[in-house]
Order: sequence, then structure tokens, then C-alpha cells
Amino acid sequence: MQNQKEETRASQKNSRILVKLSGEALAGEGAFGLDPPTVARIARDLGAVHGGGHQVAVVVGGGNFFRGVKGLEQGIDRARGDSIGMLATLMNALALEGALESLGFSARTQSAVPAPSICESYSRQQAGDHLSRGRIVVLGGGTGNPYFTTDTAAVLRAAELSCELVVKATQVDGVYSADPRIDPQATRFDELSHAEAIARDLKIMDTAAFALAREARLSIIVAALSGEHAIADALCGRRPSTRVTP
Repeated sequence: MQNQKEETRASQKNSRILVKLSGEALAGEGAFGLDPPTVARIARDLGAVHGGGHQVAVVVGGGNFFRGVKGLEQGIDRARGDSIGMLATLMNALALEGALESLGFSARTQSAVPAPSICESYSRQQAGDHLSRGRIVVLGGGTGNPYFTTDTAAVLRAAELSCELVVKATQVDGVYSADPRIDPQATRFDELSHAEAIARDLKIMDTAAFALAREARLSIIVAALSGEHAIADALCGRRPSTRVTP
């Protein structure tokens, strides 16, 4: 079993992966906005993954600025709220692009919501070309449509760009039977299938994202985005995580 895991990790080297970052992760210890040291740390982590021989695409959320579904509480209809949330993801994508470039990594932001004066519009062919040329591609704007989460956007882009793996970098170190921040008896899964995640209604990703990943036969690693080299360590099996497989 150990040899099989080592072979799997070795096969991931030089692969094309997509990293899903929550917007909240970019806020650091704050509840809102961008925390520059945290953004820089995440950029270093992505750079380490890229430097390890991977082609890296990133989908970033916008929850540190605005979450569409929360707009209902403020009297904003869901479609409009999701549109505001998509613009929030674009702000985060541009900030992350800037942090990567400042560290010497070539990066390009593409948006599913056309904003040609500030970044490229999303194109599968152009994004794939950037990745092949060694650039880190940061994808904002979600899917460009309301009612779809950035988790679903991440799986969709990973499938479109022929990625071998999705890494969801989140606030917990894997998929649990319940929310470990609420239920101390919750247990972490080392591995489970997309079908099991859907049947158990596990909330780490929405059902649409799991269903699409199952159809596209994409594996997902769920790990905590805490400390230096969190994503690189999760890829190499040096920190706890959960692998969700087709």
C-alpha cells in the first residue's frame, strides 16, 4: 500500500493541477479583505508547487469580500448577489497575480466575466497555452454565471484544461464526517469516493462539484491551507488530507 501511494505521488510530478483557494484564506486572521502577508505566503506556496515541476492553475473564491448567497440577507436577489461575488473573485485573482509576479513567477489572470481593460477573458485554449509555457494561470469570475459556486467552477476549469488533480485548500485538514469545528467526535476520512461524498452529503464541496468531478474522473485532495508550503506538502503526503476519487 505504501509503495502504491509513493507511485501515485511520483506520477503527480510534472502533472497539470488546479488549486481551489477560498477567498477567506486571503484575509488571513481578518474577517474581510486582503491580508498582504497571507497573500504573499500563498503565492510562495503556489510558486513552490510550480517549481516542483507542476503546471498550476488556480481558481479563487470571493468570500473575503462578498458571498452571493449572503446577499439575500441584505435584500439583494440571488442572481445579482452572485454577480457581485464574481467581481469579488476577480479582485482576489488580480491580487494573487500581483503577488506571484512580485516573487518572479510569470502569472496571468483570466476572468469568466469579461473585463478586458484589466485582464484577459477566460479562454480554454489560451489558458492551456499559458500553462504549457510555464505560467501560473489565476482564474477569476467563477463560471461567469449565477447559482454556481467557485467549487463547481474549479472542477469545471480542471476538466476543461485536462488537469489530473484538483487541490482544495481550505480551513480544515480534510473531509470529516461532520464539521470538526462544531462536533469534536467528527472523524477524518483518508480516502473516499465522489459517490460516497454525495451520498453522505458531506459539505466540504457542493454536490454539483462532486458530481462533475465524478463524471470527469477527477481526483480531489482536500487539505488545510495553513503554514508555509501547505499545498506542496499536501501533494507530497507530508500533511493530513483526504483524497476523493472517482
